[in-house]
Amino acid sequence: MKKHILLVGLLFVSWSLCAQTSLEKGLRSINCSSAKATIVFLAADELEGREAGFHGARVSSEYIVSLLQWIGIQPLNESYFQPFEAYRKERQKPGKLEVHPDSIAKLKLGVHQKLSMRNVLGMIPGKNANEYVIVGAHFDHLGVDPALDGDQIYNGADDNASGVSAVLQIARAFVMSGQQPERNVIFAFWDGEEKGLLGSKYFVQNCPFISQIKGYLNFDMIGRNNKPEQPQQVVYFYTAAHPVFGDWLKEDIKKYGLKLQPDYRAWDNPVGGSDNGSFAKVGIPIIWYHTDGHPDYHQPSDHADRLNWDKIVEITKASFLNMWKMANEKNY
Repeated sequence: MKKHILLVGLLFVSWSLCAQTSLEKGLRSINCSSAKATIVFLAADELEGREAGFHGARVSSEYIVSLLQWIGIQPLNESYFQPFEAYRKERQKPGKLEVHPDSIAKLKLGVHQKLSMRNVLGMIPGKNANEYVIVGAHFDHLGVDPALDGDQIYNGADDNASGVSAVLQIARAFVMSGQQPERNVIFAFWDGEEKGLLGSKYFVQNCPFISQIKGYLNFDMIGRNNKPEQPQQVVYFYTAAHPVFGDWLKEDIKKYGLKLQPDYRAWDNPVGGSDNGSFAKVGIPIIWYHTDGHPDYHQPSDHADRLNWDKIVEITKASFLNMWKMANEKNY
């Protein structure tokens, strides 16, 4: 009996060490040079501010796909791209871009604008094929304003090349871990967020497994701060009905020595702010990392050389640990 108990104990310890090693392999893969490579490219003048529906956004989406292929992430469907169209009235009349088919049908009856966009969606299949978790960020920004005197390009380094870099590093961390997650993990890159959360709205409206999505983690601006005296500050929004989301971050900061000072904001109905809103509106629990506004928000001065690289790396590590739990824990 004693030998049997000892054997069971050793097997349990061995399994625990293997699981820990897998997680830590992924965690160690997250680094500053990878963040810089992605953000500097996406925020370059040559991408013309990545305006949704225009050349810079299409180049950005091709770049993201190339990295997913290099990492070893398969497409969610036959293609990495999820194309969609958004419509609105001609520019002299008030109205916003719409992706809902009922709204589109009405707009088509009159003179209207049409923009073609595309989300990028990759996935690691889980052991349980019937459950999904998603980590996402929008890759579009505000484009170019030729009437501006001086810098005319809205480069969007913080908003939201920083978030795209985090999703890509998390995707690679999952692959580097060498461990298949329990749930399917989708890596989503949204188009058209700046024009009204269009990409994430379209996804949610057309997702055949929407009721099987167990959680969504969002990034929108994770590289700056409106309080320079608090360089480790980050706002951590999460669905209040899932207080364990707050516990996860507190535990991981302590366990892994993450250099973050979160402002924990439990939110009863987190439908505002960013693409998290598209998921919260259909009852999906969310986590959203955000580092607040700053003087360069939605300005041509949102350049890569103004980012806090250490903060981006620490947030990416913390969110990988969040996603690991979302993907593998049975109850939360």
